[in-house]
Amino acid sequence: MSDDEEDYMSDAFLSKIQDVKPGVPMAKRVKTAMKREAQQHEKNIQNRQKTFKEQEKESREAALHSSISNQNKGFALLQKMGYKAGQGLGKEGAGRVDPIPLNIKTDRGGIGLEEVKKRKAEEELEHYRQKVRAKQQNETKSMEDFRVRVRTEREERKIEGDLGRSQRACEQLDSQKRITVPREDWYWPKAEADEEDNAEEKQEEEEEEEEEEEEEIVELTSLDKLQILTSYLRGVHFYCIWCGTTYNDEEDLCSNCPGDTAADHD
Repeated sequence: MSDDEEDYMSDAFLSKIQDVKPGVPMAKRVKTAMKREAQQHEKNIQNRQKTFKEQEKESREAALHSSISNQNKGFALLQKMGYKAGQGLGKEGAGRVDPIPLNIKTDRGGIGLEEVKKRKAEEELEHYRQKVRAKQQNETKSMEDFRVRVRTEREERKIEGDLGRSQRACEQLDSQKRITVPREDWYWPKAEADEEDNAEEKQEEEEEEEEEEEEEIVELTSLDKLQILTSYLRGVHFYCIWCGTTYNDEEDLCSNCPGDTAADHD
């Protein structure tokens, strides 16, 4: 071992690293040092000088929460003109008592930005309300259209059913009077074979009408047919399909039948 190197097991080297407070645990010393450092940091913060902005903010807050003193030049001028502390401005003393409050802008928005934001928010809210109202109106209209369609389909089915009953009753009553041919083809119910023949005849007639350029005949609706047929049954046979009764004569029919429509029998 050279002279420059120290012996790590010698007393001279161990004396260099010997703790000044023998017997004190390492963890306790670390905690003590950290506590001392935190106390010093707090003392530095307390002793730190306040920035200009902080001082300005504190002065402004203090001024806003305190009344105007007699040292204020404006207040002194008001006093010379007869103004007294706590009195309202104006000849009658009905004006402002306290100064106009100071509103400090802390953002970078321009003058009038808050009004623009408020107006935009109101416009968006109104637009949303219009959309909600339009949706509700569409839903109401759709529901009403659905109800009308269902009611119309139900009425059409009822008319078709009344027409079928009227045709069967007409055929039966005509047969009892030995009428072999109905006044109109649709007065009696048509068999399937007759329907096929009639379809072919109708097609041929349509072709002939197109060739001859004859005037088009308006097709009767089921309601038209029902009204015509019920009038025939009541006038010829004194029969009402809704009563289901054949009356003795016209006088008996008029006296005992509520009317010539289904609504009259409800």
